[in-house]
This record gives sequence, structure tokens and C-alpha cells, in this order.
Amino acid sequence: MIGWLRGFIKHCYQRGNRNIALIASGGVGYEVQLVHRDWIGLTKGDEQERWVHQVVSADNHQLFGFASIAERDLFREMIGVNGVGPQAALALLDTLEPNELLRALIESDLKALCRAQGVGKRTAERMAVELRTRLENWVAPGNEQSSYVHHGTEELIPILETLGFETPEIRMALKRLHDLGGPSDGDDGEDWLRACIRLMSDPGT
Repeated sequence: MIGWLRGFIKHCYQRGNRNIALIASGGVGYEVQLVHRDWIGLTKGDEQERWVHQVVSADNHQLFGFASIAERDLFREMIGVNGVGPQAALALLDTLEPNELLRALIESDLKALCRAQGVGKRTAERMAVELRTRLENWVAPGNEQSSYVHHGTEELIPILETLGFETPEIRMALKRLHDLGGPSDGDDGEDWLRACIRLMSDPGT
């Protein structure tokens, strides 16, 4: 299986809604499908390297190329969900930056997910349900640590869930508190818990 590829751009073209680069490496030309934002800036003769996912079927071999291993692995997680094919996963990566996509999946932001071509509400819901737990502790591309939940407050989530709050709204409240600099009455776990409950009980505060 091909997992990584480095070579020179021999040709760039589109086939329907697919953006393809022919990458010449070791005397062989590999057709690699890319997200549009990666494809649009390519120039013939450019040296490129891509992390690759290879799909092999009875009558076809396809290569999908990504700028980072994290982006490729996120693509693999998405196509592992029943009903999500490579084109839908590429559309999601093309519509949302990797950090935005991770946030949308973890926080069940269906509106953001449905912006991608070919992704309907049912598909978005299925992805959020199946991937949320697996992606929570991911390191987002370009960041040392993903910023969905303020460090040290992860243990508050199950406590707040037992009080009847939904996981996505808990995460959004914790992130908002973090963006605001934390609770005004202190910085220990109980202060975060009280502030989070106040915020979710009265979102206008």
C-alpha cells in the first residue's frame, strides 16, 4: 500500500468534481486526488510530497493525497463511518479547515457539517455520533493541543451530563469560559463547574 509520495507535478486536471494531480516519482506517474485548496495552487514542475490513502477495489485503484498525516488520518476516520465515501470526506475537508472540522464533529455542529457538498443531516448526525469520542483527544493539525475543552476541565463533563446537560453544549460552554479568561470567582474545579452551570442555565450572561 502507498502511504506517502514525493515527486514532481507532471500535470493537473479535473475530472468532474475531482481535482487530480499527476505526480511523477521514480519514473512512474501517480494520479492523486486532492482537496481543491491544495490542488488549485499547484504548478507543473513543483516538487510535492503527500500523505496518501489508497483505495483498492476490484476494478479501480485510487490515491488520495493530503498535506499532513493528521489530515489523512481524519479522512480515514470519516470514510470509516457507514455511508461516508471518499468524495464526501474530501468535500468536508475542502469546506472546513481541519480544526473547524474536528470541532464540528466533536460538538455535533450539524449546520457546519452540512455545508459540505453531498453531506446531509442524517450523514452529519451519524458522523458526529460515531466519531465524537474517538476524536476528542486528537491533536489538531498546526496546534500542540486541540482547544475544544480547557485543560483540566475534562473531568467536569460527566458531572454536568448527570445534571442533564448535553455534551456539545457543555463543551461549548467550557470553551466560552476559557475564551473569557475563566470563571470570575476563582480557578479551581468547583468554580468552573458553577460558572459552567450558570452559563448554560442562562446563555445570555
